[in-house]
Amino acid sequence: MTKSIKLSKLRKFNLKMAALHAVQGAAVLILANNFSLPITTNYLSFDKATEKLTSAQQNLFTIRFAWLIAAFLFVSAIAHLTIATVYNKNYNSNLEKGLNKARWFEYSISASIMMVAIAMLSGIYDISSLLMIFGLVAIMNLMGLVMEVHNQITTKTSWLSYYIGCLAGIIPWVAIGIYFWAGVNNGSAPPTFVYGIFFTLFLMFNSFAINMILQYKKVGKWKDYLYGERVYIILSLVAKSLLAWQVFGGTLRPN
Repeated sequence: MTKSIKLSKLRKFNLKMAALHAVQGAAVLILANNFSLPITTNYLSFDKATEKLTSAQQNLFTIRFAWLIAAFLFVSAIAHLTIATVYNKNYNSNLEKGLNKARWFEYSISASIMMVAIAMLSGIYDISSLLMIFGLVAIMNLMGLVMEVHNQITTKTSWLSYYIGCLAGIIPWVAIGIYFWAGVNNGSAPPTFVYGIFFTLFLMFNSFAINMILQYKKVGKWKDYLYGERVYIILSLVAKSLLAWQVFGGTLRPN
């Protein structure tokens, strides 16, 4: 199969992915209940009785969870549609170099929203903590972009940005794990479906890292960069669908 035919099929594949993500996002919004969670902030308050500074909390606002879930699905839908239409020429040109800038920018938003959703289901509501989780996951994915851009000019694959990305990416999982441990230790464990989300999405996130290794090591079919690109697209769909419908089944389904 010639490269032009592969690129043409990949364009059609992106259009299908755009539709699948968009339909799922719309379905979540239409079918979901009004389950919401608070966004809070912590600050120091002076206790006049004890004349000491104590920790206090304020509810800033609540967020309807269905919108958070639909958001990462719609972000992916828009990205796939853009790649298959107005950005397709640049997309194809970059793929031929072993590079996809659009992927990493999309992941830096969609995967970060996904991680915020997982964190909130685990009991993390503090806006500062959520912003840091969002930022760390965004950095993890942008390190994927740095990996691909940097290795355009190297004779031997440099893994530095890959390692930095892995370090940034593991910290949010550790933070969520601590919340799990604290809940269990104090007799208030998360619902069973949250455990399912934690472990399945942890495995899915790691599968992206494995795909990158296989691409750069040129193992089997991964010798063709376009094969790895298709795997990224499938992994993205599976990860987002798993999270969306596990959350829907656990807490968003109509009563």
